[in-house]
Amino acid sequence: MKRSEMNRCISRALEYYEKAHIVLTEEEKTRIEVADFDLGIVENVGLQLLVYVNTMRVCAKEMVLFPGQSCPEHWHVPTDGLPGKEETFRCRYGKVYLYVEGEGEKEKIQAKLPDTKVSVFHEIVLHPGEQYTLMPGTKHWFQGGEDGAVISEFSTRSTDETDQFTDERLVRMPQVEED
Repeated sequence: MKRSEMNRCISRALEYYEKAHIVLTEEEKTRIEVADFDLGIVENVGLQLLVYVNTMRVCAKEMVLFPGQSCPEHWHVPTDGLPGKEETFRCRYGKVYLYVEGEGEKEKIQAKLPDTKVSVFHEIVLHPGEQYTLMPGTKHWFQGGEDGAVISEFSTRSTDETDQFTDERLVRMPQVEED
């Protein structure tokens, strides 16, 4: 990902945090991450996030999805003697289409299929104030609705660098290139 594109995504994410009335410090604004999963199509497959805290026991994040932007299908594996991440997503703004293991058909989902491999289609739609908890090892993917979304994540320790993806092309940690 080019630095200019990353900076554009960060500026846009800041607008979404404002819409959700989430106040960030100036220092926090400098730590917003843009994950493009090494595909180069961040508007379709990507995620903007800020990690507030990530200790051996707890993690808290704020995530932004632009309209129709998907965080690709993945699951959290056991890492460093821990069973994998348990996480609760709470919608703060917009609408989130969340897909997890369970009953559901690809042809009946409300979200658009991302440009990545997906295999789970049990649909949960989150509106502001609604939340859903995922247990470790649960395959999931999620997408911003027509107005995008802001999601707070509360979880056990995050080890995103060990996430497993259904689509083997994906790389979680971003590589930033200077323009």
